[in-house]
Amino acid sequence: MKEQLFNYLPGNQNLFWQYTLFGNTVWDYFAAVIIFILFLIIFKIFQVIILYKLNQFALKTKTDLDDTFIKIVKTLKPPFYSFLAFYLALKFLIIQDLAEKIVHIILIAWVIYQGIIAVQILIDYILSKYLKGENDLHAKAAMRLMGNISKAILWIIGVLLFLSNMGVNVTSLIAGLGVGGIAIALALQNVLGDLFSSFAIYFDKPFVVGDFIAIGTDKGTVMKVGIKTTRIKTLRGEELVVSNKELTSVRVQNLKKMEDRRVVFTLGITYETPNKAVKKVTKIVKEIIDSIDNIDFDRGHFKNFGDSALLFEFVYYVKSPEYMDYANAHQEILFKVKDAFEKEKIGFAYPTQTIYLGKQ
Repeated sequence: MKEQLFNYLPGNQNLFWQYTLFGNTVWDYFAAVIIFILFLIIFKIFQVIILYKLNQFALKTKTDLDDTFIKIVKTLKPPFYSFLAFYLALKFLIIQDLAEKIVHIILIAWVIYQGIIAVQILIDYILSKYLKGENDLHAKAAMRLMGNISKAILWIIGVLLFLSNMGVNVTSLIAGLGVGGIAIALALQNVLGDLFSSFAIYFDKPFVVGDFIAIGTDKGTVMKVGIKTTRIKTLRGEELVVSNKELTSVRVQNLKKMEDRRVVFTLGITYETPNKAVKKVTKIVKEIIDSIDNIDFDRGHFKNFGDSALLFEFVYYVKSPEYMDYANAHQEILFKVKDAFEKEKIGFAYPTQTIYLGKQ
């Protein structure tokens, strides 16, 4: 083809086109430039068409995933496809091995970089969808941290791919990184334990900020769930800081998850109380509990003969998980019980000992 074109050129011009520089004729360089321009135009048209189609598709759909793909396509800037067109044009020329290798390395690095940027955009999209409408600050912090970790792993994979294409034996490198990673993990096992426990708390959600929980003898409201620790405001008013690792390894009672709060309490009356009055106790207490809103009476029984009192046990349910609702209701019950017992002349017992002396 090139020889046929030369036949149509005047003799002097034929010599010009056949002039050789660095192993290529002037015609070869001219053809490479034409090919470069053609590929540049093709890539630009291709990008414009894809963006147009995606924009048309985005107008017809309710999902915003297509907007994410539009964003990815827009990351392919002119410098990238210009270099790609340049790389393809060089295939039509004879160049030194070193120069070809350098251009090849740059292209591989650039393609890997563009791929990483595209995946990062997808990760950000997934995170934004997952956190949409999420008001839990701990959830947001945990998901952002996971996103950053994912991006870091992505860059590590990208570097390994690049080195692998450069002929580096990444198997031994990965093995070395594995040994080093184990050493680092052993040194930071407490920190990593709290970190993964934070993720466990987020995904499993045994409690969230604002819940009232009990850990052993400590009770309080969860104020903040961090990456390493959880902060709880106890009933005494101080701030209790507990490691996340400890929270995932002990029994935690989430009192706010209760729909009903079961309450058991005991009353003791004196042995001197007449049987007629003793038999009224369960009825009196039941009527008092039934008179209070959002309280369900369960049972009441004469339980036992105590050392210094006749013992009664009562059970009722507060239809609210809030501790203050229980405290207010129980206080009202006790006030009314005391008033009723005073009217019926039923005496409350307290620890006493009576010594009876007999004459012989």
